Amino acid sequence: MTAEVRDPRFSAVIGETVEVEKLGSGFQFTEGPIWHHLERHLTFSDMPGDHMRRWWPDSGLIETFRKPSDMANGNAYDRLGRMVSCQHATSSVTRTEADGSITTLATHFEGKELNSPNDIIVNSDGRIFFTDPTYGRMPVFGVERDCELDFQGVYSMNGDGSDLRCLADDFGQPNGLCLSVDETTLFVNDTDKLHIRRFDIADDGSLKGGDVWASPEGDKPGHPDGMKVDCRDNLYCTGPGGVQVFAPDAACLGVILVPEMVANFTWGDDDMRSIFFTASTSLYRCRTNTPGLHLF
Repeated sequence: MTAEVRDPRFSAVIGETVEVEKLGSGFQFTEGPIWHHLERHLTFSDMPGDHMRRWWPDSGLIETFRKPSDMANGNAYDRLGRMVSCQHATSSVTRTEADGSITTLATHFEGKELNSPNDIIVNSDGRIFFTDPTYGRMPVFGVERDCELDFQGVYSMNGDGSDLRCLADDFGQPNGLCLSVDETTLFVNDTDKLHIRRFDIADDGSLKGGDVWASPEGDKPGHPDGMKVDCRDNLYCTGPGGVQVFAPDAACLGVILVPEMVANFTWGDDDMRSIFFTASTSLYRCRTNTPGLHLF
């Protein structure tokens, strides 16, 4: 069993046994996996390789989707099934249209270039939320250059890029983010500070609160990065050992152990009960009891 149980509730959420299988390897650093439930494929990023790849479940084939990719990191789908991506090399958020063309949605805030948009989600109204740490201005994972902004923020904007707002600017390095199932709560983790914060979303779209909700702990490699909830509001966050699973009451139920350090993950397959992990040089999968949520 490739798991560390910390609470008896873990087996009901994940399963009595957890087996992690490798689907592919030989990449430089994988990130941003997204499952398209209609076309049945998984797309993921390889930032240092400046490459986006696509895995097909029937054949197991991993093929090139886009190269160069402007060192894309996090990805999501909007309500129409169009891919939205965070690009490190251009400090931008983009959308891939049905014909394959790319539309730029955001590059600047109040006249200054964004740091390097990192992770991204879209709510049921089509509003986009993304984090903006500085990792994409560092060697290997981006293009080394000075920052124009003096903070690392969390943003939201309409699906067409209008009404760009900074929702919070008091992070060390904001990274993974996710919404509760009812979309009234936003969770954002901070890689520098090694914790997860919880915000209430007000009627006007602003954030309230922001207290520390939980902290992934352990003595194995890993830190807060990718983060999502399943259909029962259990929250999953990368951390020491792999992916740590938290109940809605913030108790850590256990850890899905992955052989390489996990940067991100997503649910997929026809029943949405598989978790796909982008972990350093490889792509992994495990089965779980509790389904995830479709991205659109």
